[in-house]
Amino acid sequence: MNDTASIAVFRSLAQVPAGFGPTVATIGNFDGVHCGHRQILAAVLAEAQSLRARAVAITFDPHPEQFLRPLHAPQLITPLPERIRLLAETGIDAVLVLPFDAALAAKPAREFAQSILADILHVCSLHEGASFRFGRRAEAGIEQLHALGEEMDFTLRLHPAVKVRGLEVSSSAIRELVAAGDMRRARWMLGRPFAVLATQKRDRGVGTELLVPTINLSDYVGLLPTFGVYVTRIRVGERLFEGVTNVGNRPTFAGAGFSVETHILNFEPMEMTAETPIELEFLLRLRGEIQWPSPEALKAQILRDVAEAKRFFRLAK
Repeated sequence: MNDTASIAVFRSLAQVPAGFGPTVATIGNFDGVHCGHRQILAAVLAEAQSLRARAVAITFDPHPEQFLRPLHAPQLITPLPERIRLLAETGIDAVLVLPFDAALAAKPAREFAQSILADILHVCSLHEGASFRFGRRAEAGIEQLHALGEEMDFTLRLHPAVKVRGLEVSSSAIRELVAAGDMRRARWMLGRPFAVLATQKRDRGVGTELLVPTINLSDYVGLLPTFGVYVTRIRVGERLFEGVTNVGNRPTFAGAGFSVETHILNFEPMEMTAETPIELEFLLRLRGEIQWPSPEALKAQILRDVAEAKRFFRLAK
């Protein structure tokens, strides 16, 4: 995983240096930093380079829905640190993370454009999708933004929705695909496998009892695929392994509880701590989670899952 040393990250308006700009900017949640986001960001970067301006992505933390409607807010594809890392990979110059609080939620569209875009960032061009809305209660859309741009001397550049293999790309569509276990179409939209970043969890040792090297992820609050068994890749620190991962409640073992448990196929001894970073990529859903009549029956099925996963990796190579 790349670091973000080459990008400036401002976590409030107060951190933006005086005289920063001119800038070419885009505003969004950028959850997933998917193909559609990256197309807009590429256009932002290209125009900024042509104008000798800075390319800036403006995003929010927490996600506005988590603040406004916490009971109905979506589980996020990418937590903020990963979102910033993926934004940095696009080559833009800076990310402005606006704390989404009551004051920002109540800010009228005109005030947002004047105080943030014009006065602080000195935006000369703004890139957005056609469905973009902003301001108090999402009061303003593209027409109002265009008018504000004419008044405040920035150009509005609109981008149509991106389609991949006939599917319109959006963060909500990716969440639905991941939640349904459709890792292939989610990968099309993301432009990479859906992945979870976590650390290991000390569990009850079910995997050890089955004599299969396993890693259990620590508790995770972001988006996870639906219950089932998946072909996965797991990066432990700097080492990459092939795996088969079960997401679910392990119903064969009474009281086992929920876990994300990965059986490593090409296991090699390694040192791990509770802080060792883990990246788990979901590549293909093999089957749903099943309650087997005995641990022996489950072990036999695991061997079949392993054989199918190995076949997947052979064909992929």
